[in-house]
Amino acid sequence: MSGLILDTNAYVAFKRGRNLAIEMLRLADEIVIPVVVLGELLAGFACGDREAENRSELTSFLDSARVRVAVADATTASWYGRIFASLRRAGRPIPANDLWIAAAALQNGLPVFSFDQHFQAVDGLALVTKPEDLLP
Repeated sequence: MSGLILDTNAYVAFKRGRNLAIEMLRLADEIVIPVVVLGELLAGFACGDREAENRSELTSFLDSARVRVAVADATTASWYGRIFASLRRAGRPIPANDLWIAAAALQNGLPVFSFDQHFQAVDGLALVTKPEDLLP
């Protein structure tokens, strides 16, 4: 089974019809959206002029049997703290929301599908960027 954690920019690429994003999501048996990504998407929708349409499309996406939302809990927070400290010691900070995304990925044992290369700085985190990354 191949699963992935979906970053905000990967969802946006999917919705914009980017072939790479479409293929990545087609190959994934499980698509996990961290609650922080859900928040980023909803914030973006609220700032745009297609909020109702975007929300409706997201609801349909979330209704898929292959998609689930990962809610942050105490275990996620523990992962966040470890990642934050490790990156701080290395002098390689990443944005706070991406720390939460990385924490959700490590907690769930899944790679992150993102176009943000700074995820590579997180020890033990796999970043998937092409369909071959999901194939057995």
